[in-house]
Amino acid sequence: MQATKIHAQLDKMNDMQKKAALHTEGALLILAGAGSGKTTVLISRIANILAQGLCYPSNILAITFTNKAAKELVSRIDSLIGEDGSGVWASTFHSFCAKVLRRNIDTLGYSSDFSIFDTDDSLRIIKSAQKEMGIDPQILAPRAVLSRISRCKDCRISPAEYTENFGNDTYNNDICRLYTEYEKQLKRSNALDFDDIILKTVELFETSDEILNYYSNKFKYIMVDEYQDTNPLQFRLIELLQTVHGNLCVVGDDDQSIYKFRGATIENILSFEKKFKNAVVIRLEQNYRSTGNILNAANNVISNNSERKGKTLWTAAGDGEPIYENRLDDEYQESLFIADTVLDSVASQGMNYGDFAVLYRTNAQSNAIEQTFVKGGVPYKIIGGMRFYERKEIKDILAYMYLVHNTSDDLRLIRIINEPKRKIGQATLETLRTLAAQNAVSVFDIAKAAESFPELTRSAARLQKFSELIDSLILEKDTLPLSELIKDISVRSGYIAMLEAENTEEARDRVNNIAELVSTAAVFETQSDEPTLGAFLEEIALMTDIDNLDDSSDRVVLMTLHSAKGLEFDNVFIAGAEEGLFPGQRSIESQEELEEERRLMYVGITRAKKRLYITHTQRRTIYGMTKYNQPSRFLNEIPKEIIKPLYSKDKPAQTMSPSAYGFGSNVSIKHVDLNSFAQIRKPVNNAKTENGASFNIGERVVHKTFGTGTLLSKKPMGGDTLLEINFDKVGVKKIMANFAKLTKE
Repeated sequence: MQATKIHAQLDKMNDMQKKAALHTEGALLILAGAGSGKTTVLISRIANILAQGLCYPSNILAITFTNKAAKELVSRIDSLIGEDGSGVWASTFHSFCAKVLRRNIDTLGYSSDFSIFDTDDSLRIIKSAQKEMGIDPQILAPRAVLSRISRCKDCRISPAEYTENFGNDTYNNDICRLYTEYEKQLKRSNALDFDDIILKTVELFETSDEILNYYSNKFKYIMVDEYQDTNPLQFRLIELLQTVHGNLCVVGDDDQSIYKFRGATIENILSFEKKFKNAVVIRLEQNYRSTGNILNAANNVISNNSERKGKTLWTAAGDGEPIYENRLDDEYQESLFIADTVLDSVASQGMNYGDFAVLYRTNAQSNAIEQTFVKGGVPYKIIGGMRFYERKEIKDILAYMYLVHNTSDDLRLIRIINEPKRKIGQATLETLRTLAAQNAVSVFDIAKAAESFPELTRSAARLQKFSELIDSLILEKDTLPLSELIKDISVRSGYIAMLEAENTEEARDRVNNIAELVSTAAVFETQSDEPTLGAFLEEIALMTDIDNLDDSSDRVVLMTLHSAKGLEFDNVFIAGAEEGLFPGQRSIESQEELEEERRLMYVGITRAKKRLYITHTQRRTIYGMTKYNQPSRFLNEIPKEIIKPLYSKDKPAQTMSPSAYGFGSNVSIKHVDLNSFAQIRKPVNNAKTENGASFNIGERVVHKTFGTGTLLSKKPMGGDTLLEINFDKVGVKKIMANFAKLTKE
């Protein structure tokens, strides 16, 4: 045990951090404000427990909400105490429960090779069931049904209980029917959805004293991060696990409870002392992330909430810069301001694009920002857009992998049995499903025995060929390395040949994406203790957007405020701080909802380390409607003396000069339709210093951010011109001419 390191770590901690790290026995609530060093405290607490010889590493369970956080925890434990810390169970709720279920789920009537269905898979089941039942998806939206089912599972309401308590009108009766069928299809496919992973673990513990006693005895110390985000089911899981030893430490911040829409309840953290006897509460209020003015803004905003335990963040780092507020005419001027601020900061202050984040209340707000960034050559990445594993070609190959792993997975089989085309039509698929239901077997079992069923005579040969392919791949899964298996699936299925036959740029991109999947599997093989097909599929199924965030890439991050929790950036823009948008209209009408929105604002503010920009517009078109909104009430809750307006208070709204953004003085910036952004910028022909289109191919040009380069090509595009420039230092960039602000070398 590296005792010297541990003592050195404790010596660097403030009094409250040290108190929390040294507390070992009983129930402990660490109220950890944003940027207060909670991870350091958790690591130090684990190290202290092990240093005192209170248990073995395998007797410690540390639960986080993201795989990224779990990996960071393991890495920092290793850095502090080395091999003495190996064996600590650090994982997400879902990963922990999946591991328990793989070992014990047979008790509940499932086999250990169960599949995990993602949201898309679940929606496919709901939509199919609606079609069979004649339920109009326009009246009862599939996502609404799935959300209701998820909430039922969080609250442990079965289909039968829902029917008994709520099935007294057409709307809820239809949900009852769909919920019942949904559960039947999951069980038939030997599959679980995300909610089931925790639900079935709780059921397992409650139905088997032997299994519960094993795990509750095993984990002498349990630690839960982001406790304010737990739902009733997660609380029950924790409650069961701590029954033997009672050494439960939870870390959370009631002021950052923002996931009510996912089923999280702030009540878990607010009532911790009531639920766990003799609980100790320690507050971490010293902030090591943000400037004093940013914390002052956050403290004043959140103080308007009544449902909170109370704490005040402070820093020894000084006040820093004021909070910058800008009021603009519409969402396009807002996006232009953001882009221009980023470009100027990178060019004049030596900042990186990765130092900036743009946060917004709804995904729809990103539209104008994205378009402006593309035209301005601002590199960016969106968190919450289409994930890699949601791309069609990836889901198709994964479906083959799932079927090889679990032949009862009817949903994945239906997806790929005719992908690529095998002349197995919809009528055949319906027959397969009907026969499978009648015989209480999987669709794959029927396909293998197709020649035995007169209804399938015409398709029997094709079905036999498909089933033989899957059987041969099943034989390979235990002999081939994972990456080679994926290659084999991609080629032998005919999928690669199908894409190559298309001979399009999109098809080639899809082939490259499959190659990237193979590479990912190859890395998994080298890093995983269990490089199996099942383990790989499980890791992918439980992955989140934040897990894929590449901190090293130099791009501005765009994301919703909900996605930003747990992250930090030097410079943060909170866009769309307007009544009716943030807080939303429905939230204004409910005190409970309004307090959740205020917590969301608190989260947004505390993401910023050095600079915070808050923007709002006079008018905004969103969801096809133009609205005139007042500035958000949250702005009025920030002390005026720490706000620096970037607009004239004598004007109703800021109408920024188009030339400030490189468009020339004759450009009229006006409100336009979302689908015709090109109308904003009309061709400019009068100033070589502002319109890159006036330069000739081969000319040497200078860009304020990218430096000197050679103009390679020009292509007219939507009232503007797309320039391709080979910059000496950063390589080839594509920039819209009216945004380029080029000068001659």
